[in-house]
Amino acid sequence: MRVLGLISGTSHDGIDSAVVDWSLDGAVLTGTLIGAGERPYDPELRARIVAALPPNRIDMGEVCALDTLIGQAFAEAALVAPASELICSHGQTLFHWVEGGRVLGTLQLGQPAWIAERTGLPVVSDVRVRDVAAGGQGAPLVSYLDLLLMADLPGRTGALNLGGIANLTVREPVLAYDTGPAGALIDAAAPPYDKDGALGAAGTVDAALLDALLTEPYYKQEPPKTTGKELFTPEYVRLFTSGHARRTLPQADLVATLTALTAETVAAEIRRHRLDTVIVSGGGVRNPTLMGMLRGRVPQSRLVTSDQLGVPADGKEAIAFSLFGWLTAHGLPATVPSCTGASGARVLGTVTPGSGALTLPEPLAEAPVAIRILK
Repeated sequence: MRVLGLISGTSHDGIDSAVVDWSLDGAVLTGTLIGAGERPYDPELRARIVAALPPNRIDMGEVCALDTLIGQAFAEAALVAPASELICSHGQTLFHWVEGGRVLGTLQLGQPAWIAERTGLPVVSDVRVRDVAAGGQGAPLVSYLDLLLMADLPGRTGALNLGGIANLTVREPVLAYDTGPAGALIDAAAPPYDKDGALGAAGTVDAALLDALLTEPYYKQEPPKTTGKELFTPEYVRLFTSGHARRTLPQADLVATLTALTAETVAAEIRRHRLDTVIVSGGGVRNPTLMGMLRGRVPQSRLVTSDQLGVPADGKEAIAFSLFGWLTAHGLPATVPSCTGASGARVLGTVTPGSGALTLPEPLAEAPVAIRILK
């Protein structure tokens, strides 16, 4: 079954897509990657998304407009992707409602009716909220794919995604959580992002500012836990620097310090779990300064990119959402309760019919226990 996964992550720079042809042989699920890509947001739409993120406030008219415009952008991305039978759309997270360490709600915009109308295909959407309703964090959902990918690897293994926010999945014990910012604060200091880590490499880490940033209470919370740009806003950086610096910190030094913050907070969790091997994915893989700082802090761990397992580092989350669409279509849960904190595993999402009668495969009694991704 060919499923198109669509997602725009916490960097909100564009829509990642992956079409995977899934086939089940016994307990092993094989996914043949038909095509993967990224479609940047129109600059005007991206600017409106950025303006809608915390701590900014918008009215319901803008929420309605963004739900429509993001849905239409996802529909356009679907139209240029290889043919599929089903679409699973994450949409764009605009808000993740967290109070006292509990997730009370989550909002992803991108009305799926626009995708179904333009493509004629059924669309699975609103994927996170069912886990939240079951008492979970609604993230990191990618832990389901991570654990399947790590099933046959030796030693103590983890999977790290470096997007706007960094998340880590650990195989033993089975858990997953957001470690803190990955690119979110770096992007805020060097918009739209620090290309090739050039600014971070040119700057000098301000040790006093880094120590101050590391006092953030989130880092001491026990998993399961999630965070986002509701906490790590552009204002977050400005408040810290205005309170700390007696002089204006040069941009390169600020970017270097924020890059070190990501490296240190991630490395602390890798050391905590004594991981032998860490599979790294996400846009942060393409930042050599960040990866160099991270490797220097975890010399005992082997860092490998997900590309080496057949999963493009920039496309892993889109592949994960393709997998979630396949699981939902077959009536299978796609969450790991010990990773999200939910009371149990849940079948995710709602289904918007395409142009024809909604016909789903026969439900499967048992989920796959291992996965292979082929190109």
